[in-house]
Amino acid sequence: MRIRLVLLTLAFVSDLLVEAFLINPPRHRSNSGLLFRRRKKKPQKTPADGWAKYFHEPGGTDLSNHYDSRYEHGILSYGDKQDSQVHMMRAYLDFFKKNDIETWLAHGTLLGWWWNGKMLPWDWDVDTQVSGPTLLFLGKHFNGSIYEYNSADSDPDLQPVIERQYLLDINPAIIERDRGNGDNVIDARWIDIRNGLYIDVTGLSETEPLDYPGVWSCKNYHRYRTTDLYPMRETMFEGVVAKVPYAYDRILAEEYQEKALVVTEYEGHKWHDDIKEWIKKTPDEIKQERWSRQQARRKKQEEKAQRKKAKEEKEKAEQEAKEKGEAVPYKGKEEKEEDHSADQDIKEPDKEPIKIKRNAERDSNSDTDPKPDPELELMKESSGLAHLRHRLLDHIV
Repeated sequence: MRIRLVLLTLAFVSDLLVEAFLINPPRHRSNSGLLFRRRKKKPQKTPADGWAKYFHEPGGTDLSNHYDSRYEHGILSYGDKQDSQVHMMRAYLDFFKKNDIETWLAHGTLLGWWWNGKMLPWDWDVDTQVSGPTLLFLGKHFNGSIYEYNSADSDPDLQPVIERQYLLDINPAIIERDRGNGDNVIDARWIDIRNGLYIDVTGLSETEPLDYPGVWSCKNYHRYRTTDLYPMRETMFEGVVAKVPYAYDRILAEEYQEKALVVTEYEGHKWHDDIKEWIKKTPDEIKQERWSRQQARRKKQEEKAQRKKAKEEKEKAEQEAKEKGEAVPYKGKEEKEEDHSADQDIKEPDKEPIKIKRNAERDSNSDTDPKPDPELELMKESSGLAHLRHRLLDHIV
């Protein structure tokens, strides 16, 4: 009995030592697990405090953020990037058409369509949208799909025939339609598994139907009216059938301002109206433009210095005249304005905002204005500019 009591006492003491000094504590994490946990900058998020980020990019540079980290193998060249984006978009639109699923162009991709029915050559972002119910349908039936793309399906004349694979990956956080912690504003991606380039797919939902009926929103707070979106217009984009929102001009003007629809030089590219293409400027052209800007800036600085010197000389002459008791010449309104301008930094005058009006809106009382034909409104058009001309719209600068 005494031996048994001693053994029980030793067992009790050993338990106290385990709890006091953490000697191999039961149900405790291993040392490697503890080290891994300390290395993390922040604990893994859970649905209780926000979904963990689903899509990841390599980071480091702005360009590397346009690749999916699972398939990225380095930054593509200018030409390879354009080729990848063209076939990636054709494959995406073919997939949705074959499965009778509605999707449409958005953001900078829609702006590229406006100009010439193609993607903007400097743009790394490729964006499309779907409705909230469509997003859930994709998640249920097509998540993880690998699409076998053959260029002959959309362009039989293209040689050699290009065969590639694309992954449709749906973010599990699509069940939540508000922004949440901001880590999952992208609902799905169409990924080129050769290099990691992707199309961002976002869903639009009526998140506040009671307070704002008929207003559709994505997780990144882009909002659209139902009448701006529907009925969709069928068009052509990168050589295949696509859809754009009904009020595409209003959507683009609200997102990018109306100047984005007419400015013909941007991001080292120049619009050539004769061939309807954005062409990248040559190094010599960029060098010449930089030199011209420097010359113009130097000229403005010299003019400013001359006006300042003339003003100082005039003030000195006036001061000397006062000291001699002579009459100081009257400073007229024009001279005052000139003196005032000399003290200001020289700035380019702000241009009047560009307005886009329909002829019918400009003269609503005229009986001669043509009435829009509903069938023509949904015709296939090669670009927004082509559709603009078709609808008899005017640019008023």
